[in-house]
Amino acid sequence: VVSDNLIDGRAIADQIHEETRLQIEALSNQGTPPGLVFVRVGEDPASRVYVGMKEKTCSLLGIQSTTHVLPEDTPEKKLLKLVNELNANPIVHGILVQAPLPPQINAATIFDAVSPNKDVDGFHPINVGKLLLGDTTGFVPCTPAGVHELLTRSGVETSGAEVVVLGRGNIVGKPMT
Repeated sequence: VVSDNLIDGRAIADQIHEETRLQIEALSNQGTPPGLVFVRVGEDPASRVYVGMKEKTCSLLGIQSTTHVLPEDTPEKKLLKLVNELNANPIVHGILVQAPLPPQINAATIFDAVSPNKDVDGFHPINVGKLLLGDTTGFVPCTPAGVHELLTRSGVETSGAEVVVLGRGNIVGKPMT
């Protein structure tokens, strides 16, 4: 899957999708089909595309997904109420609140409200703390997890390697360091 210095991400993604599809099929056959909920506030064009891609992937893999689209002027309390309802719903196994959120909503408040057991983005403080401590039992933000998976499946040795990580954002930079 590595040719010279190129990694065939499409081939690796196809492998991961097939492995995931089989795991989802097994869970569904046991009566526990995975349920993922996306929450989007407003009509940010990039967010619409990104959530649409996630919905399509869920459909291909057999994950039951639902998207809640709230108006741009949604108050924080209303979004918190929805998050709490999703946390309490036993058929919802994962919750993804799509950023960016409008200015009247404090993103940290919302991400903290998502149950750490359903926080598929890995933004809850418990999941962030686990990541910083090297505890692999929590959710990890998708981009760093994907980079790690690409390198691992490509046989790239990272132990002792020197790398440069640009940026210190919570989604990519901090988790990669």
